[in-house]
Amino acid sequence: MRQSNDILRSSLSRAQGTVFQSPARFRVLVAGRRFGKTHLALVELIHTAWNTPGLLCWYLAPSYRQAKRIAWERLKSMVYGYPRTQPLETDLTIRFPNGSSIALRGADRYDSLRGNGLDFVVLDEFASMRPEVWTDAIRPALADRKGRALFIGTPQGHNHLYERFEYAQSQSDWAAFRFSTLDGGNVTAGELAAAAGELDERLFRQEFEASFDAALVGRAYHAFSSANIRPCQYRPGARLIWSLDFNVNPMCSVLAQAHDGEVEVLDELILHDANTVLACERFWERIRSWRTAARGLFEIDIHGDSSGYARRSSASFSDWHLIRNFFAQHSGQALAHIKAGNSNPAVRDRINIVNSRLLSAAGDRRLFVDPRCKELILDLEQITWHLDDFGQPTSELDKSDRMRTHASDALGYYLAAAFPFTSKFGERRDRLF
Repeated sequence: MRQSNDILRSSLSRAQGTVFQSPARFRVLVAGRRFGKTHLALVELIHTAWNTPGLLCWYLAPSYRQAKRIAWERLKSMVYGYPRTQPLETDLTIRFPNGSSIALRGADRYDSLRGNGLDFVVLDEFASMRPEVWTDAIRPALADRKGRALFIGTPQGHNHLYERFEYAQSQSDWAAFRFSTLDGGNVTAGELAAAAGELDERLFRQEFEASFDAALVGRAYHAFSSANIRPCQYRPGARLIWSLDFNVNPMCSVLAQAHDGEVEVLDELILHDANTVLACERFWERIRSWRTAARGLFEIDIHGDSSGYARRSSASFSDWHLIRNFFAQHSGQALAHIKAGNSNPAVRDRINIVNSRLLSAAGDRRLFVDPRCKELILDLEQITWHLDDFGQPTSELDKSDRMRTHASDALGYYLAAAFPFTSKFGERRDRLF
């Protein structure tokens, strides 16, 4: 099977080959998205298991489900040309005729990983695992067999992946590598240029240039500046957007319009100890002059928190039901289009989209806020990520101030629905695997 091994090795790019050829016992690879980290990991696992009898090799992902989704079908297709290999579906294990095996495992229940002696392990997306996975479970498992390890991942701030990367640069039996997405040879420069126009600068640097220093820490809306504040006037020719967050105290919503690729936030409604019916009434009063100035039927796109389908502002009706009823009573004066989704986007995804509109990696500002939106501006200036016990940012916002997050959440629900990240930033189609 020398030919199959040669084909696998030839499928590696120059940057991947540099990692593959390193003799270091422990290696840390930090690389941009779509670099081909998982492909390299599977090539190494197959090469190791096929060429040395009796080895136990693991591919470890943050969860068992992720391991199966990311690697199982690809691994089976890559060993298809190797005779007498046995894929075991129930255990996500490939057995080789020389007694070696490759098993897919998840790090979410790392206590269950104890007790196995390992010869080689790949820790994929190590930044998304608990650091104890390595110190308490995997490192001891490599000790008696002098096993090897390959850490791979994309930066998520100065967390344990960063610490492992720094540590590897000062130890004789460790090696550290860092490559951008472009270095992997899987994504074209044109695709990256498209990503630069869609993502904010920090996110682009983190995800595609593998920058630790650009990671999203501290301020959530880091792309916001005074350049995003300007007077915004109602345009009679553009549809009005109303987006709501259904918190009760305060209940916040924003009024906006989209025009020529830009979004302007015209005003905000901040109501204390309120309900949805009151919010509708205040909104209707606020847009009186705009309704008068409208050309033809006054149309409104209404976005907001999907939890409003379940939440009750009255004894019988959900928030969105109440909004529908309100505008049904004004059907001759305005046409309301309810555009709330069935589920909310992940918090980080929503905030990344807001940042990309505030300032993209290509330097474009496509979101502007009127100075009268004082609470929204305070949100964009002050909101930070909640920190865990180790001082690392989590995926949740700091909500210690009850006034913060609600106005910006309302804006984010609209932007996430109207401008979702659509580019796939996919790999080239001419790869062997």
